[in-house]
Amino acid sequence: MKHRELKQLLPEIFQRTDQPGSPLYGLLQAMEALSEPAETILQRLPVYFDPYTAPEKFLPFLASWVDLDRFFSSSPGSTVTETELLQLLNSGRLRELIVAATRLSKLRGTAAGLQLFLETATGVQGFTIDENVLQENNDMIPFHIKITAPKAAQRYQILIERIIEQEKPVYVTHYLEFSPH
Repeated sequence: MKHRELKQLLPEIFQRTDQPGSPLYGLLQAMEALSEPAETILQRLPVYFDPYTAPEKFLPFLASWVDLDRFFSSSPGSTVTETELLQLLNSGRLRELIVAATRLSKLRGTAAGLQLFLETATGVQGFTIDENVLQENNDMIPFHIKITAPKAAQRYQILIERIIEQEKPVYVTHYLEFSPH
């Protein structure tokens, strides 16, 4: 609030004593200065809710609103820290995941959803998911999938594993391999 707006909130007798150099004048100036940072943020509030324009420090909080924080928080017994996971996922990828969160939620538990999630999170295209994995005797392994990731995505292996564990149905086992090229 500006000095004059603050002054108008005071009783009339106080308003008359508001003169430069008076204690009340100094107090109102200090109040104006203290409220300025918050007011600046409030004027720019829509910027914070758009994943493409939100400040980088606000992205993890915004991601938590669409249930993406489960990929970045350390799970009990995990050797991977939250910071390491967030470093793997640069702010551009995180922004894309936040934008795609609604679609990803609709596709959760499906091969198409898992593939879209992996490609959005890594920025690498070409993940394949085989739902008909065969044993050596050519019998199909029930409730098992094989995910083949492009070689370019190998540096994201920790994140890929976390996504697979969170997005596949709980009763499904999986095998992750990286293509040689």
